[in-house]
Amino acid sequence: MVKSMTGFGRCEVSSEDYKISVEMKSVNHRYLDLSIKMPKKFNVFEADIRNLLKNGIQRGKVDLYITCENFSDKAVRLNYNEVLAGEYMDIFAKMSEQFSIENDVKVSALSRYPEVITSEQSEEDEETLWQLLKEALTGALEKFVEQRIKEGEHLRADLTGKLDAMVSWVGEIEARSPQIIAEYRTKIEDKVRELLDGSGIDENRIAAEVTLFADKICVDEETVRLRSHIKTMQEALSRGGAVGRKLDFIAQEMNREANTILSKANDIEISGTAINLKTEIEKIREQIQNIE
Repeated sequence: MVKSMTGFGRCEVSSEDYKISVEMKSVNHRYLDLSIKMPKKFNVFEADIRNLLKNGIQRGKVDLYITCENFSDKAVRLNYNEVLAGEYMDIFAKMSEQFSIENDVKVSALSRYPEVITSEQSEEDEETLWQLLKEALTGALEKFVEQRIKEGEHLRADLTGKLDAMVSWVGEIEARSPQIIAEYRTKIEDKVRELLDGSGIDENRIAAEVTLFADKICVDEETVRLRSHIKTMQEALSRGGAVGRKLDFIAQEMNREANTILSKANDIEISGTAINLKTEIEKIREQIQNIE
């Protein structure tokens, strides 16, 4: 199966204490570029997250978003510093006696003084968190890959159609090439007859001239290689997998052969067909940029 490099996947997993949401999306990129945005408490899992995702993704710029809600009553714990509160009250009593003012400190006011009451996150079970996160990641990845495959199949069908059209145009060039040589020979013979005004024609000289012309415009090697490149690309698309880079290289080689055919063309029909080939190859190269 051929995969596109654009995709989207989302999954949400809940337990009695947590709800974890994972969302991932990607666009084209030359390599795998993974960007993760998640709560700090998940940083310990980053290496595991990357390894899990690499099993299903080879290329693309992937943005991963992870959120976590904690419903546990033990998520935050308050600590009361009894000793420090007593020290504050002792100082307030001394201040009241020293300056002859009323000590009007109430509990609500005392609780707001630094370090009297503090809060801290309770320790969480990392194994439980990872299992939930892994489940959410796996679910999001499955949907993500499923969409990539769906879009990839559309790309494969489009590319296959373009390659079939290219095979037809290569056939037109191969069929037209011998006709050009025959027409050139007839043109030379007619011109010689006109110049010699009925005198004998040197067939050997004409044959040599035609041979030089044929060698100059011959595109047999180019069409053979072009057919080979087309077949290789068709086979790669049929096998599937992460073939984007390979297809891009093949498309470059196809473009090189089309350029050579166009440069050798001494015929308007072959020139037009070669331009069609180059146009289609350029479309193929654009589409290949979307394949993993």
